[in-house]
Amino acid sequence: MQEYDDAVLECFLKKQKQLFPEEVASNPEEAESFLEDCMAEVVNSPEEVLAYFEEAGVDMEDADVESVLEEAEVFEVGDGRYLIVEG
Repeated sequence: MQEYDDAVLECFLKKQKQLFPEEVASNPEEAESFLEDCMAEVVNSPEEVLAYFEEAGVDMEDADVESVLEEAEVFEVGDGRYLIVEG
């Protein structure tokens, strides 16, 4: 099971409305529970974000790293890592 540290939880709490129309979590405990339920992933680089989508079977034929990072499901944690949440 994926573990989510404070930086990841805070990132999700601040940016959750980029993916959802309203807040799905209001504190770190709710955020952690929600991320666990939807099996969110934390990856360490933009290239790993692209690889995640390719492995998930998303058509990435014409996608580059920059366009993938703009997807609503991708949250930049701010320390070089990315949180991927499938809504």
